Amino acid sequence: MNGHMNISRWWIPVMLVGAVLAGSACAQRSEDEAGVTVDKPNADSALDATKDEAGSIAEETKEAAGEIAGAVGSKTKDIVLTTGEAITDGWITTKVSAKFVDEKILKGSNINVDTKDHVVTLKGTVGSDAAKARAVDIARGTEGVARVVNQLVVK
Repeated sequence: MNGHMNISRWWIPVMLVGAVLAGSACAQRSEDEAGVTVDKPNADSALDATKDEAGSIAEETKEAAGEIAGAVGSKTKDIVLTTGEAITDGWITTKVSAKFVDEKILKGSNINVDTKDHVVTLKGTVGSDAAKARAVDIARGTEGVARVVNQLVVK
C-alpha cells in the first residue's frame, strides 16, 4: 500500500509541473511566431508560484490520503501488496501453510491454519516446543497478519 501511495502522492504535482512547462513551451512558440516578447522574470515567477502551489497541493493530498487510509484501513478486511495483489484471509492462510511445508522442524506436524479478519489461529499438534514457537514465528512474520492465536499442542 505504501508503494501505491508514494506514486499517487507525487503524481499530481508532477502532472501540474508538466502541464505548466508544456503550456510555457507552447506559449513561447506562439509568441516567437507572432513576434511577441515575453518578460522572462514574470514567466519565471509564475512558474515558481505554480511550483509552490503544486507543493501545497501535494501536501494537502498527502494529508487527505493519510486520513482516508486511516478511515478505510479500520473498515476494510483486505490489504493490498505493493504489487497490487490483495491480501485476503484466504491469501494469508495459503501463504502461512505453504511456509510450514518448507520447515524441517515442522515435519510430521499436523497444523490447521485458520484466518479471520487477518487474525491467524493455529490448531493441531507439533513435535516439540521449538516447533510450536517456530510455527508462531512464521505466522507472525507473514505479510498481512495482524495477530496470531496459538492453540498448538506438543505431542
